[in-house]
Amino acid sequence: SCILYLRILYLFDKPKFEKGATAMKKLKVGIAGVRGLSTVMGLNALPDVEITALCDLDENVLKYSGDNLNIAPNHRYRIFDDMMESDIDAVVIATPMQCHVPQAIAALEAGKHVLSEVTAGVTMDELFWLCETVEKYGKTYMMAENYMYTPQVQLVRELVRQGKFGETYYAEGAYLHNINGLFVYPNGKTSWRSFWQCGKRGNFYPTHSVGPVMNWFPSDRITEITTYSPGVYNELGLRQDSGTTTMCRTANGKLLNIRVDCTSPRPHNMTYYQLQGTKGIFQAASLGFGDQDKVSFLGADNPLGNMHWEALDNYREYLPERYKAATAEQNAAGHGGGDFIVVRDFLNCIRENKRPEFDEYFATTMASVGILSHRSLLELGVPYDIPDFHLEEERAKWENDRLTPFYGSDGSAPNMPTCS
Repeated sequence: SCILYLRILYLFDKPKFEKGATAMKKLKVGIAGVRGLSTVMGLNALPDVEITALCDLDENVLKYSGDNLNIAPNHRYRIFDDMMESDIDAVVIATPMQCHVPQAIAALEAGKHVLSEVTAGVTMDELFWLCETVEKYGKTYMMAENYMYTPQVQLVRELVRQGKFGETYYAEGAYLHNINGLFVYPNGKTSWRSFWQCGKRGNFYPTHSVGPVMNWFPSDRITEITTYSPGVYNELGLRQDSGTTTMCRTANGKLLNIRVDCTSPRPHNMTYYQLQGTKGIFQAASLGFGDQDKVSFLGADNPLGNMHWEALDNYREYLPERYKAATAEQNAAGHGGGDFIVVRDFLNCIRENKRPEFDEYFATTMASVGILSHRSLLELGVPYDIPDFHLEEERAKWENDRLTPFYGSDGSAPNMPTCS
């Protein structure tokens, strides 16, 4: 998805930033993890943001991408820390997930703003140190969870704000994505996904489900989770379950049902959601074959709840203005324009020195759901409390918790540091 972010940078809010551009310092952005990047649309035409540095372990990919972007050879890096010594203002971290926290901390210590791919971290102690570091250095840290920015999710969010659903009390989110073709690289080497994603058990990738549904429960947070699975049925020698279900309780007593399945043989369905309130329901398209997002609301003709579906699209008038005003170029960035808005929000927060909505506390909460689901599952569904990462005394309890999902060769419980 790094290519999307790079393309989006061109699509940044040009009218706002071209006005008075002569008085505004250009933001220099570095990209860590450029595999798959091919083209960037019109970046040189944008006066206020430019990509000036790239970092990737693959020298061939780095050369190809650097040549396409006209990045100076001395600003192409294979070592992340070397890029941090350059004059970039911000970095997009789109590397494998086990690298996110070490690289985010290095960037923040170097005075760089951070837009991080999901998930935030892979161990609980990493989440503690991420919050500590963001607070210490005061730079912008934002989680690039683009599913929260899709028009579908944002339209439902606005309907919640308008009271159409009444009080919301239950939601479902599912990320059903068969990734069995991603465990080995084209050159035959084993992919990091074989270890850090599907080399462990539990809900390893919850953010595309948790992020969107938490948009619909304002001023609430997840406080407890428990996780179950039917077991491991894949034939690839992976430890990952053939689907996991994590039940999440919120501070206000609401219930979320989060499901992830990345190994079962099935068509993709990565944006399945349901939201139930006292006055209505939202049901995302789920089965294909012409299914569509739909809603149903109580009304004078159905006071007892005997309701009928109608298309969510019938309520597009409630879609936030920035989605309705999006250009064809911005919508083409991906996820219905959501990928464009992720980057625009990040850069606006830097420019305006304001806190991102999806900051380090939101990011670490989502990540902890996945990390602790592994433990809950191994203990046959034992509930685990989710810390409030805003509170130092709560997150400090996890400062030295380095439990990883990997077992020792003798079968001993996983308990090994994840990075040096």
